[in-house]
Amino acid sequence: MVLADVVVVLSRPEEAGNIGAVCRAMKNMGLRRLRVIAPPLPPEDAVIRSRAVHAQDLWDEAGRFASLETAVADCALVVGATRRMGRRRKAHSLCPEEVAALFKRHPGPAALVFGNERTGLEDQELRSCSMASHIPADAVFPSLNLSHAVQIYAYELFKRLGLPYAYPPEEGRPPGSRWVPLDQEAVRDLVRSITGGLESLGFYKQPGRDEQERFFQDIFSRAGITLWEGRYLGNIFSKAVRMARFRGGPDGAGEGGL
Repeated sequence: MVLADVVVVLSRPEEAGNIGAVCRAMKNMGLRRLRVIAPPLPPEDAVIRSRAVHAQDLWDEAGRFASLETAVADCALVVGATRRMGRRRKAHSLCPEEVAALFKRHPGPAALVFGNERTGLEDQELRSCSMASHIPADAVFPSLNLSHAVQIYAYELFKRLGLPYAYPPEEGRPPGSRWVPLDQEAVRDLVRSITGGLESLGFYKQPGRDEQERFFQDIFSRAGITLWEGRYLGNIFSKAVRMARFRGGPDGAGEGGL
């Protein structure tokens, strides 16, 4: 399954602001298929668009349905989000991470169904779902805002289904992209570059380069630095060497712009 197979269904939502916030939460995480089931009153379009910010297109493209059965008729798997369990409801419930793992190995499309803000999913609606899911929360106040609940599920789905494609494949990702530590060969190359620059300045007049290389190798490996961080660190040392030569270091007096 891919993110495009995931359908988010809102059953009888009452708050226009929640619908708009759901649109934004979905678009943040690469989800685009929204379906809305017969709200009690026509939602205020202007409020939805205001809360959706730059995700108004999801509201424009959302499907409108009269019942849950028709809204999920084309879905192979239907998961209902609810905090209430019981004899007449589902016997088992998955947390959001487990739902995401299930979706990843299941051929799509699949639906995530959220109930009304005040009542949640009714018994009949939950019976129309393949299984139940819940968000673990403090027992004193376990009920989450609708858009917050959608955001949690959307994030878990994005981690499972979207992250491998979320960033461009080119090397040298900036801070904030997915953390991929340097492998040992790359760390060794960085260490040799640093100690080579130090040696060119006469830093190793006494034996000690091997020991410092082991030192750098160990701390860089434990830190798990990324390719971008390694390049940044290497550039700092390279600039320091060039500045030392420019100012008359042992091998570079008068070399100016090197």
